[in-house]
Amino acid sequence: MSQTPPKPPGPPEGPQSARDRRREEEALSGRYPAAGKPKPVAPPPPLPDEGVEPLPEPEGPTQIIETDYTIGQDNIERTGRVPYDIHNPVFGISAAAVLIFTVVTLLFPTQLEPIFGGLRDGLTANLDWFFMLAGNIFVLLCLGLIVSPLGSIRLGGPDATPDFALSGWFAMLFAAGMGIGLMFYGVSEPLGHFEAALGGAVMEDGIRTDWAPLGGALDDPEAARRIGMAATIFHWGLHPWAIYAVVALALGLFAYNKGLPLTLRSVFYPIFGERIWGWPGHIIDILAVLATIFGLATSLGLGAEQATAGLAYLFGFQNTDTTKVILIVGITIVAGASVILGVEKGVKRLSELNMVLAILLLAFVIMVGPTLAILTGFFSNLGAYASEVIPLSNPFGRTDDNFRHGWTAFYWAWWISWSPFVGMFIARVSRGRTVRQFLIAVLIVPSLISVLWMTALGGTAIDITIGGFTGILDAPLELELFTMLEQLPLTAITSFVGIVLVIVFFITSSDSGSLVIDTIAAGGKVNAPVPQRIFWVGVEGLVAIALLLGGGLAALQAMAVSTGFPFTIVLLGACYALVKGLIAERRELA
Repeated sequence: MSQTPPKPPGPPEGPQSARDRRREEEALSGRYPAAGKPKPVAPPPPLPDEGVEPLPEPEGPTQIIETDYTIGQDNIERTGRVPYDIHNPVFGISAAAVLIFTVVTLLFPTQLEPIFGGLRDGLTANLDWFFMLAGNIFVLLCLGLIVSPLGSIRLGGPDATPDFALSGWFAMLFAAGMGIGLMFYGVSEPLGHFEAALGGAVMEDGIRTDWAPLGGALDDPEAARRIGMAATIFHWGLHPWAIYAVVALALGLFAYNKGLPLTLRSVFYPIFGERIWGWPGHIIDILAVLATIFGLATSLGLGAEQATAGLAYLFGFQNTDTTKVILIVGITIVAGASVILGVEKGVKRLSELNMVLAILLLAFVIMVGPTLAILTGFFSNLGAYASEVIPLSNPFGRTDDNFRHGWTAFYWAWWISWSPFVGMFIARVSRGRTVRQFLIAVLIVPSLISVLWMTALGGTAIDITIGGFTGILDAPLELELFTMLEQLPLTAITSFVGIVLVIVFFITSSDSGSLVIDTIAAGGKVNAPVPQRIFWVGVEGLVAIALLLGGGLAALQAMAVSTGFPFTIVLLGACYALVKGLIAERRELA
């Protein structure tokens, strides 16, 4: 989840193209050039401390929030061989909580495994309605803003221009939000929903025990395919991207239009006022750090499971916990090296590699798989999603408890735990877009790409299964992608590409995640010392190891859900603050 795709061919080299390239690089790194023309901004925010790279000033009339707070004023700083610049108390409490959790989990894995499973099941079973209602609110808010007059407001001010070309921006939006998840679930989820739906509803003692979405489709392969793909797209379409969009839009508005630090507490200025610089703000930022850490750890754990299984499948490696730990340690070291290289030389180049490989794998499956079925299935699956999205979004009066608790509630909590990370990344690359452009792009473009990905990989697996091959269904979850690729030509090459994709997604997610966590834990500073980001990279790897050893997939899911719950409350408050901030901005432009 993060990252920068290859740039499209541009105009001939010259002063303007060099300026545009520099602008893109500075937007990614957090540095911005001084304004090239006077802007009627009133009044400017206080000057930041020496050494703090400022965010760009709004361009054109905006409602700047006047505050006595300066970025980093509560920080503890040190220069020297191991410099640091940390926010007090956000960094200390967040780091201590995560490290204590990691040590306890590693010391008592056997005792904690059933606790993690019970925590996950309890939260998803009892709070599924809350997660689902919150997800619906995020979607409705985004759709409402698109059609409202507030959609004309531009992030960065009315005279701001985009930092990135449209094609590059679209690609980054997609790369930011999914990553390892698409690799892990691209085959297994559509196929799993198809199989469950085909078996229909199963009742035992008056309770449904099956995992079919809605009512299933007993012994009807085409209907089962339709409901299976609709359920998959539901989990990877508008709802998750609306969650990301709310966070990103709120961050962008309050940082680029109102002159506040690029951190979650800034969003709540309309609610708490100057108190956001005190404990209300500390709590919000601490929750954002913890949600991001455990959301990332869930993805990194899934990536380790799949990469290790793939290596064992291809090369005969032993698929053991030791192998997974070694893989996580190795990839964490590479992510640390990427941090040292910086955004331009590290994350960006790895992301470019990832985007190329993902496109090649997708194109290969479309060309050598059931091409016509994939192309026609793209549109029929969209139609199935459109007809089933309201029943799937309804949290009340349903009997498909396993599907709703085990899939939808977990996914919504997982996306919410990712939202500080993905939202901040999207905000940093979206300055200069109007609210309407931003929301249409963030909701529609990545959703369509996700539909194509799931249709190609999942649809191919379903076709192979309907044709009589049951090996994909019989394979462990983390091996289903490789088992499907085994039924296509060039198996060794495509499987190796799949492993590389998982590993590089792992690296870029860890690197970019550490950047976002460090920005929050440094009080909004976007260029805090590199050792701090290395620290967070290491913490992410340690948490992933601890959760894998302390309960496997159940532990990973439990922590994503448990941190996603309190942060859902934070995001609902952010919706109110966002609307209030947009209305104030609209008045300024009137």
